[in-house]
Amino acid sequence: MPEDDSSNPPERPERRSWLDRIGAMLSGEPSTREDLVELLRDTEQDGLIAADTLRMMEGAIAVSDLSVGDVMVPRSQMVALSAELPFMELLRQVVESGHSRFPVHGEDRDEILGILLAKDLLRGVVADNGPATIRELLRPAVLIPESKKLNVLLREFRQSRNHMAIVIDEYGGVAGLITIEDVLEEIVGEIDDEHDEAEDPDALIAAQADGHFIVDALTPIADFNERFGADFDDDEYDTIGGLVTAAIGHLPEVGEELTLGRFSFRVSRAETRPGPPNAPAARWRRRRCASPARRSAPGPRRNRVAAAA
Repeated sequence: MPEDDSSNPPERPERRSWLDRIGAMLSGEPSTREDLVELLRDTEQDGLIAADTLRMMEGAIAVSDLSVGDVMVPRSQMVALSAELPFMELLRQVVESGHSRFPVHGEDRDEILGILLAKDLLRGVVADNGPATIRELLRPAVLIPESKKLNVLLREFRQSRNHMAIVIDEYGGVAGLITIEDVLEEIVGEIDDEHDEAEDPDALIAAQADGHFIVDALTPIADFNERFGADFDDDEYDTIGGLVTAAIGHLPEVGEELTLGRFSFRVSRAETRPGPPNAPAARWRRRRCASPARRSAPGPRRNRVAAAA
């Protein structure tokens, strides 16, 4: 009578080789995006692709899930030029910013007249019979909603050869701007140029001789919590500036004080931000708000908050 092998544990299936997995993918598998990402990660672990290549592939897959509102430069961090300024003042602001494209507005910052390229401004300044006003140098502005998907926007950028778009909110006001660089960075990671300063995380929080600390408004709440052992919630706001602004209820002015838990905040310095009185006081980013310097048109009102633990 033959032995009953039913009591023996079944043999574990062998782990499929990368070639088998690639073949399964080409034959209709993987069936979900998660399966595809897992396959790519297995391929990287097997040494067939580099870690940087894997990150770019994952970024290219994930970008279709992101919308413009997730990565745009918010209104409070935009550098926008007034069409009423003289040429030399415009040139000064362009040189100081170090960027190449600028939204130009009328009397109201929600009235976007067009996009000014720095090279067009330079040509206008040096031309013998140059344009009488800056409006003659403007290129059409592309207006898009916050809900537009990034992969769709990237395709439109490539087809139209535009590199910047103005983001409009549900009420028709300016919510921010986005550039092709912002979209590409979601795929390949940070893209630094000669105008980008190296970030020093320690520079956002500076200890003073009297035991107080100077905290930059753009300090991420997570970094503040780690430094001081705090437990501020960062679900709604990412930065200390956003947290303090929400608690005060308006854009803080120099000298204003606030106590949150065991921390006392006092606004020690604020750079004024031009704009109409009814403009949004602040719009704090949900993503990467600690790195505004790399954006194509940063320039927020930055508050320094003196914090005492």
